[in-house]
Amino acid sequence: MSREGRDRRGRLAVGAAAAALALGVATAPEARTQPGPAPRPNIVVILFDDAALMDLGAYGGEARTPNIDALARRGAVFTGYRTSPLCTPSRAMLLTGIDSHRAGAATISEVLPPEHRNRPGYGLRIEPDVLTLAERLRSEGYRTLMTGKWHLGHGPGELPDGQGFDRSLALDASGADNWAPKSYMPYYSEAPWFEDGRPVEMPSSFYSSDLLVDRLTRYIEESPAGRAPFFAYLALQAVHIPVQAPARYTDGYRGRFDAGWEALRDERVDKARRNGLLPQGAAVAGFSPNARDWEALSPAERRMAARSMEVYAGMIEAADSAIGRLIRRLEARGELANTLFVITSDNGPEPSDPVHQRGMGLWMRLNGYAWREEGLGGPGSLNFIGREWAEALAAPGRRYKFYVSEGGLRAPLIVSGPGVAPGRRIDGLTFVTDVTPTLVDLAGARPAPDAPAMDGLSLRAVLAGGEGPVRGPETPLGIEVSGNAALYRGDYKIIRDMPPLGDGRWRLYDVVQDPGETRDLSAAEPGRLKLMLADYAAYEAQVGVAPVPEGYNMQRQLTANVLARQAPLLAALAGALALVVGGAGLLAWRWRRRGRRAA
Repeated sequence: MSREGRDRRGRLAVGAAAAALALGVATAPEARTQPGPAPRPNIVVILFDDAALMDLGAYGGEARTPNIDALARRGAVFTGYRTSPLCTPSRAMLLTGIDSHRAGAATISEVLPPEHRNRPGYGLRIEPDVLTLAERLRSEGYRTLMTGKWHLGHGPGELPDGQGFDRSLALDASGADNWAPKSYMPYYSEAPWFEDGRPVEMPSSFYSSDLLVDRLTRYIEESPAGRAPFFAYLALQAVHIPVQAPARYTDGYRGRFDAGWEALRDERVDKARRNGLLPQGAAVAGFSPNARDWEALSPAERRMAARSMEVYAGMIEAADSAIGRLIRRLEARGELANTLFVITSDNGPEPSDPVHQRGMGLWMRLNGYAWREEGLGGPGSLNFIGREWAEALAAPGRRYKFYVSEGGLRAPLIVSGPGVAPGRRIDGLTFVTDVTPTLVDLAGARPAPDAPAMDGLSLRAVLAGGEGPVRGPETPLGIEVSGNAALYRGDYKIIRDMPPLGDGRWRLYDVVQDPGETRDLSAAEPGRLKLMLADYAAYEAQVGVAPVPEGYNMQRQLTANVLARQAPLLAALAGALALVVGGAGLLAWRWRRRGRRAA
């Protein structure tokens, strides 16, 4: 069915629901005295960007997150939740319940090789026949609202207004500055913001978490409380590069990270053992071979690195504070008790250092950015945490964003609200594709027989207090992004991490007993490895994974794609430089000629 047909079907369903409600009130007043079904819950999905498993207070993180922690105490905390290692695939799966290749967003445009362009699954937009959670809920009478990062298509019909959202303020890029409407990297010439599908002029100054929550609150309040349930998707920029936050939050962490990244990783590993995220006695991986020794840094380098993490923690706290305002507003409207919250992250922590890439110094000066301790995290600051802090934050997992090691895939997930037993801890393997089926189930939405079947499973039973695993021990679960691949089966996982950190070889781990992925069992259990490799081959064939080109390297591809995007600007700069040099040469020639004549 075409998207236009689905939109029409959704509008008809909403109209029918409204008509039925009006008819019931007008013709059957006695029905109001009879007990009816429980009201459908409002749904708020809050997505952090690049937050690690243990970043939130409920998981032992350093940042103060009292509002999120309160939701966790009243709901369920997942410890076995996995996602993809990159933002676009994760967001596609989160919002559709379908594997990223089938949904149309197998990777991100920034690292897409030319060989994959326009291949099925690699259009990097949601396929026309795939229903989003917003479309499914809108057809049931929900108002559908969104603010924040989109990154799931760019053209007409591909932004949120074409994917089932009634109201939206969307950033059509992988990220942007948090203080002003401008780009954060040379891949983008601007920060493209859209409201309801149309380019919108943003305020000259703002702070992203506050702006996104305030706009979402405005959308919610456009309808009286209780008139219709709403689905709100808040896609935060926290804690994506540039890592920025108001000083009133960052200054509260002065000195907290002065001991360095080795100390922070040790702290998190110890907390992970105490709170059950890491079995007692289980080993964890050390830092990557190219990681710097904290003590080998100069005092100035250590101060700068520690300050970057103070800003990181402050950015998380600032997001939590904004979320708290949303919670209090819902409480004032009398809607909090009937609102279901989902809080998660799209992948593990970000290791990239954009500041020291070739040519970034000139780009930063041209775009009003600086990298210095004074004002770090404030307006005009291009802050990042880098790979060593990312490895520390990923504890007890190994590696970080981009890779399918546990540090890149294992993420927080908190679900709280109606239908969720309080104080629940759910340890079984769950996946990002499970979110949409769960919310569809909890909302009582009807099946959509014309749409592709969802790959995920509903978590409704375990959220309500049911026991038992979400997936059986013989059920395989595959993941692939840009050549990095993994497959879970019961307690075991096979992974293939590609360069620059990986070597492209398959390895086998028992990730229940060894979540740090320190003991490769390939040689000890060749039969299990063979079985799981066959499972992965079946997964590839089922979802349409395209093999990466020979010699593919994600970092090199990113550089090549950035240069290709900047080619017109570079050509213009080269032309301008040629004019300047030519003009200077002409002036010098004329000066010398005038001097000879005078002589």
